[in-house]
Amino acid sequence: MTHRPTGEPARPVRPHPADAFPDTPPPEAAGTDPAVLTALLRRHGWQRRGGAPGRYGRWAPPGPGTGTSLLVPVGRTFSDSEDLLAEALHALSRSGTPSAREILLALAVPSDEIRWSRDLPPGPGDAVAWTADEQLRTAARRTLLAAALATRARAGAGHHGARHRGQAAAALDGVLVGPAPDGRGLTAFVPVATGRPLAVCLFHALHAAREAVDLQRVTGSMDAFATAVGAGVSHELTEALVTLVRGTEGARIGVDWAPAAGVPEGCVSGAAPVEFSPGDLPVLLEAGRRYRSAEPSVTVTVTGAVVRMYRSQPQGDGMVRLRVLAGADVGHLRVTLGEEDYRTAGHAHLMGLPVRMRGLLTGRSGFRRLTEAREVAPVQVDEAERDRLLKALQESTDDFGTAFGPACDD
Repeated sequence: MTHRPTGEPARPVRPHPADAFPDTPPPEAAGTDPAVLTALLRRHGWQRRGGAPGRYGRWAPPGPGTGTSLLVPVGRTFSDSEDLLAEALHALSRSGTPSAREILLALAVPSDEIRWSRDLPPGPGDAVAWTADEQLRTAARRTLLAAALATRARAGAGHHGARHRGQAAAALDGVLVGPAPDGRGLTAFVPVATGRPLAVCLFHALHAAREAVDLQRVTGSMDAFATAVGAGVSHELTEALVTLVRGTEGARIGVDWAPAAGVPEGCVSGAAPVEFSPGDLPVLLEAGRRYRSAEPSVTVTVTGAVVRMYRSQPQGDGMVRLRVLAGADVGHLRVTLGEEDYRTAGHAHLMGLPVRMRGLLTGRSGFRRLTEAREVAPVQVDEAERDRLLKALQESTDDFGTAFGPACDD
């Protein structure tokens, strides 16, 4: 059987609801804080080119000859402040400056911004390979998933595997993605209301990973990675960083806090992006291997519905796949059973009953396999649950028995 270290990829982040700009109206001036707009303009490299002190500022986009400047009021004290703010938002929605869209996105939903950027060898016409964008998005998804897993539960020795993966992936439903013109950069918008713990965890984990890599390269010791687990560093995060850096001349991840919400406790404003280079890859790969091998197996008692069964001979041991109902923070498990236990599982499957068993949840398989299974027995359930399980059985009768290949692989 093959094993994908990170399991199924996290579900893709959604386009931002404001992504239709400039085809839809910009945010309403009445709901926009001039101080927040000013902070976003400064963050994206706009320069103040004058304006009446204490009343409004004239902001010009970065670069020479890149468009019309904006008049942004300092506050709402003066009678024309609302009109100036509305005109500035309208001008932003019509601006051809790339940063204008991201500013509007940040205004639409107050969000912490996570930015990935990569230094890629230039191709003809400064183009990049079409696979670069796919690789960048994969790395970004894995980075966010690693942070979401760490907010759910700290991995004991740095390996989450399949534990909490469903809940972590669901936590990414609210993450929004901005436009990405090429494979060199990507921005994710994490709404403050629902996703700030994820952004804070990622901020600390990235700095802890950078420090651990630096210490290893200076001292040769991997000990700092054991301490970094407490900050959210894990096998999943190191693997995401490897995906981000591989094939580049360097890559960075930065976190910018939503101006409307301020800087969270324990973090700093304006911190430089955390940078990783190809020279860090051997250390990150070794750390990932250590995290995965160091995570101990856990004894659990699992209750699950048998959804697939397979054995190559009419008698002897067989393999079953369980949909976990209780006892482990994973969605499915593979279990090898002896002949009598396999028969017990088959009878329970035919009757629409779950089974309970005790065994070791092994870290080397990403916590997708239960070994040394024992005490296998059917579990009585109420009629409604039994009917539901039987209906699921009837809808997937082709998955039962020995008529199909070993489909217990993930």
